[in-house]
Amino acid sequence: MTPFSFTDSHCHLDFAELSHQREQLLQQCSKVGIKRIIVPAVSPKNWHKVIRLADINLTKADLPQLLPAVGIHPWYLQGLTFQDLDNLALTTQQNLTKIVAIGETGIDGKIAKQQANLAKQIVFFNAHIELANQCKLPLIVHHRSSHPVIYQQLKQTPAQYGGIIHAFSGSYQQARQYIDLGFKLGIGGTISYERAQKTINTVKKLPLNSIVLETDAPAMPLSGFQGEANSPLKVINVFNLLCQQRNESPEEIAQAIEININSLLAPN
Repeated sequence: MTPFSFTDSHCHLDFAELSHQREQLLQQCSKVGIKRIIVPAVSPKNWHKVIRLADINLTKADLPQLLPAVGIHPWYLQGLTFQDLDNLALTTQQNLTKIVAIGETGIDGKIAKQQANLAKQIVFFNAHIELANQCKLPLIVHHRSSHPVIYQQLKQTPAQYGGIIHAFSGSYQQARQYIDLGFKLGIGGTISYERAQKTINTVKKLPLNSIVLETDAPAMPLSGFQGEANSPLKVINVFNLLCQQRNESPEEIAQAIEININSLLAPN
């Protein structure tokens, strides 16, 4: 049993790979000090499934707190219209007491090349920023080959309540740009990859008050764990890897990261 408390800031607990064993998995999380899991929805099809996860804690208070976020991931835009954005706003307003963030949203440069939908991605991303501001909620942002575009949109339409740059990978300069805009950086399995030296070197230099932990389970397994299903339990592995890259004590790192999460989740 770890003496620390942890939050997995990004875990798709509603996905089939995890949902079939959810209660057992949550019991295991509780035993190792994982107290909270933020669960971002990725498309209209799973908004209500994610929102319902919050009800687990009403009957099982000993399990980690499940914190829903709702949004539309750029991978799932095909066939969606402005009506879906209206439905997102309505769903959020109707469930404000449960929802802790807007997302997962963002811009994906690789998908934009495949589907020629960059303009649509930008419109949907900006709608998420505006909704987060209206509801006084933080934003959970997906990026891939898209830092300049995301930064430009966030400069033009600031996210007033900050948020998390999910699965951050990039340079220290890019990290500082997001931090200066009020964002925390989600650090996960990427720092276990030998090829990710740029991101690892960045993580070593980041201010401690800018870091949150994540697994992105069931995706993004840690290096050395390929072939083994990713789960929120791996947030402990991410924490240990982070401690290896930092000069602060594990106690200081664990405490600071929970403070960082608390600052995002504090009522506005």
